[in-house]
Amino acid sequence: MFRSDRAKKGLEKVGSRSLIYATGVSKSEMGKPFIGIASSFTDLVPGHTHMRALERSIEHGIYAGGGAAFVFGVPAICDGVTMGHLGMHCSLPSRELIADMVEMVTTAHALDGLILLTNCDKITPGMLMAACRMDIPAIVVTGGPMLSGRSRMRRLSLVKDTFEAVGRYRAGEITREELDELECNACPGPGSCQGLYTANTMACITESIGIAMPGGATALAVSAKRERIAYESGERVVELVKKNMTPSKIMDMKSFENAMRVDMALGGSTNTVLHLTAIAHELGIRLPLDMFDKISRNTPHISDILPSGRYFMEDLEFAGGIPAVLKRLKPLLNDHMTVSGKTIFRLADSARIDDEEVIRPLNRPYHKEGGIAVLKGNIAPDGAVVKQTAVQEKIKRFTGKAKVFNSEEEAMKAIMTGKIKAGDCIVIRYEGPKGGPGMREMLSPTAAIVGLGLADKVALITDGRFSGGTQGPCIGHISPEAAEGGPIAAIKNGDTIEIDIPSRKLELKVSKSELTKRLKAIKAQKPKITTGYLARYAKLVTSSSTGAVMKG
Repeated sequence: MFRSDRAKKGLEKVGSRSLIYATGVSKSEMGKPFIGIASSFTDLVPGHTHMRALERSIEHGIYAGGGAAFVFGVPAICDGVTMGHLGMHCSLPSRELIADMVEMVTTAHALDGLILLTNCDKITPGMLMAACRMDIPAIVVTGGPMLSGRSRMRRLSLVKDTFEAVGRYRAGEITREELDELECNACPGPGSCQGLYTANTMACITESIGIAMPGGATALAVSAKRERIAYESGERVVELVKKNMTPSKIMDMKSFENAMRVDMALGGSTNTVLHLTAIAHELGIRLPLDMFDKISRNTPHISDILPSGRYFMEDLEFAGGIPAVLKRLKPLLNDHMTVSGKTIFRLADSARIDDEEVIRPLNRPYHKEGGIAVLKGNIAPDGAVVKQTAVQEKIKRFTGKAKVFNSEEEAMKAIMTGKIKAGDCIVIRYEGPKGGPGMREMLSPTAAIVGLGLADKVALITDGRFSGGTQGPCIGHISPEAAEGGPIAAIKNGDTIEIDIPSRKLELKVSKSELTKRLKAIKAQKPKITTGYLARYAKLVTSSSTGAVMKG
């Protein structure tokens, strides 16, 4: 008995079968499991432009496994292209749209299983949220990382050699000719950006949580290995359907702990806090912010990958990929089943570590703690998030004077016109899930700060969020957000702000009575966007501390 039988079996389904036959399905296929390929192919996003070939590989695998394959489209947004303008309001909200679209198509056409062909930031969690919501057999196939760029025999990456290069050019360190050369060579072709930004971090998480095939996170976009993994995933998902092996039988609290552990060990993007929380929510699992911090406290950071490190995703691939990371972390992991039919421990035992610097031993880490820290204090009673492995030791404790901005654009203008000085703490508010709306990433201002040579001299706090490419003492996800009357809305220019990452503190140095007085005086801000999906999103979205999922 397959789910698809509801659309294709019985006398009363003559009309339905006729329409299915009209798609080219043969009579022999009508009795097979119907597998949907939720494809995010698009000409707009470099991480997705090569997916037509992967669709074919997946189809071949599905047919070889005894299923019938059906491709349907899902949109994709490139965060790098949308950065710094109106488009970035759309990025995080697109996650909920993607989840709803996959759910609607899969339910409407009674599909038996899913291959989630994805790559970039919000597409992977959005698709996975849908699969978990429906609890339908599914395998994630990511498009793979981009190769490093090259210029004058130096390896290049997107963030360091484009976004941060803007600041270097403004500071007079490079010429316009050099900037143009970086712009043309930093991204040489298809794939997700070359470091542990959100896309690649999410790919590593899908493999470590057990919902992607071994090697699936790091096999390069341009490799034949990527196509073989796509084929194997298509073949395997048919078997999962026959065994009714659904996400809830693979993804439990133990597997989420593993995903967090791998994330912390690699030093991945802070956005995974939002996405893992939202995915778990669809399975009825609660992941409190404190859990991320607890796991980070006892997970050594063992891989020095971009943006804060020196290695690229291609280095992690050639060092052994996620199986090798699992091997290294095995004493700290839980054993559980994966979509491959092999357990995490079995995958770890069969892996090989080919570079002791790319994946260091647990007793010789780059940092004693993992990538993410959760801070709390009177600015962020419900928590805030920082990528602590991207912060220099000398500035993990910072006290500065607030310079307050009510939008990213205001802050960016001040940064680029030289109004930010050493000792400043930039405050960007009304950029949270509701206030943004959409909780925009702040890569443009943080990259400009790095490029201007201020990364170890200023801090930035926001109720928005950061790209996986952000470096320095940049604290995001401040909750409650300003639009909900959170304390960040009460900060004034010149206030003293104390950041203490080792002690997990984020404090506004005013008295409790003064803060209460200021909060009572705050007037509600008019919504920045009043029509369309984003206006509806702003009304329904929850706090970043709960994954910015939509209620209602």
